Amino acid sequence: MSRTFLGMPATAPRGVGHLRGAEPFPQAARKALDDEQLRRNLGHATATIRRRSGAVVAELPDWQELRSAGSALKAATMARLPDLLEELEERVTAAGGVVHWAADAYEANRIVTELVRATGHDRVIKVKSMATQEIGLNEALEAAGIAPVETDLAELIVQLGRDRPSHILVPAIHRNRAEIREIFLREMPGVDPGLTDDPVALAAAARRYLRETFLSTPVAVSGANFAVAETGTLVVLESEGNGRMCLTLPETLITVMGIEKVVPAWRDLEVFLQLLPRASTGERMNPYTSMWTGVTPGDGPQSFHLVLLDNGRTAVLADEVGRQALHCIRCSACLNVCPVYERTGGHAYGSVYPGPIGAVLSPQLTGVADNASLPYASTLCGACFDACPVRIDIPSILVHLRNQAPHPRAERAAMAAAAYTMDRPAWYARAQRAAKLSGRLTRLPPPLSGWTAGRDLPVPPPETFREWWARR
Repeated sequence: MSRTFLGMPATAPRGVGHLRGAEPFPQAARKALDDEQLRRNLGHATATIRRRSGAVVAELPDWQELRSAGSALKAATMARLPDLLEELEERVTAAGGVVHWAADAYEANRIVTELVRATGHDRVIKVKSMATQEIGLNEALEAAGIAPVETDLAELIVQLGRDRPSHILVPAIHRNRAEIREIFLREMPGVDPGLTDDPVALAAAARRYLRETFLSTPVAVSGANFAVAETGTLVVLESEGNGRMCLTLPETLITVMGIEKVVPAWRDLEVFLQLLPRASTGERMNPYTSMWTGVTPGDGPQSFHLVLLDNGRTAVLADEVGRQALHCIRCSACLNVCPVYERTGGHAYGSVYPGPIGAVLSPQLTGVADNASLPYASTLCGACFDACPVRIDIPSILVHLRNQAPHPRAERAAMAAAAYTMDRPAWYARAQRAAKLSGRLTRLPPPLSGWTAGRDLPVPPPETFREWWARR
């Protein structure tokens, strides 16, 4: 029996982090749909990513076999997750690192805050991390008097704009370059007042600001794309090089990682390092793939801490259908093909995890009742499953979660009436005749009008099956 205690299947706590929105998805989505500039930004960006990704995926004749391999590896990992996490802890510790276990967001924030305070510094640099956004680490650090500085360009734009990410891969996808210029002029220290909205000029301004920050900040916080249990190696993939500087220049490195990111062996990276860049950025390989194992004297950070985060993941693992969501490698491919996400953007989902994967992951992390509208933020078209590099069956999980979501009283009454009628042949025959009399009615009156607000009633056939059978 494993000695590792992952925690009871408890959901992520309320009052901390960014997994719950202030309003249900339908209300937030209506506001997003009214923003024409947002829709233009999203449409252009997602179309560009889809085109690039499709081109490099088409180069691999064994892409479907790679997807199946990735899916099988993830399923096998979840089946023995406690043992793999123990192995990871043992290897990291042997290599000079320190492993911390965080049951939830409060515990993870406390651990990181105490580790930073112990260094005596009041500023940290960060490389893009979904886990730290999930737990609201920036807010926790700021409350403790510690200034976090995002170093990924898109995350920096979001932070300076006092905004929230709208995309897993491109957090500032909802901003255009004119808006970014205004943010830099207003918020970036020492920026040239004559800054233009040329992408090269914007990148240069960010680079000048960040280089000074890199060289004067000895503490860094990162996430991790993968952790290899066999060797204790952590892996971060990124495209700009800012992450590489975060991972090598500071004296102290603190990595916050969801427990599902572990992979059993070094060789498993062979599959995921082919799948992830093609599905996410549309590249054959990531420009920067950084790997480190513990502490190496005289090379890189001399103090390394790994915080293993649960925060509801054990609850997801306990669901035999929903646990597929833990297979996600954060590539964002499902967002880029989703017709709902493309028109509403990420903010409408209320969670740091938007799009189709967010619609199945966030409700499980928080408990379905706290995100009851998200499983309905889908057309069930299946494009997300076709795009997912590890074959997560998102449509099936959506239907599974819809069955768990609390339903309005009127809907429960209507379904109960339908079940009662269909269980009684005479009543069902009368209902069929009544449906024929409704003619071409396309909308239901209140209180049933909510069901037809977004769909037409099916036109009843001129002849029922029973009538057809009797006549023949």
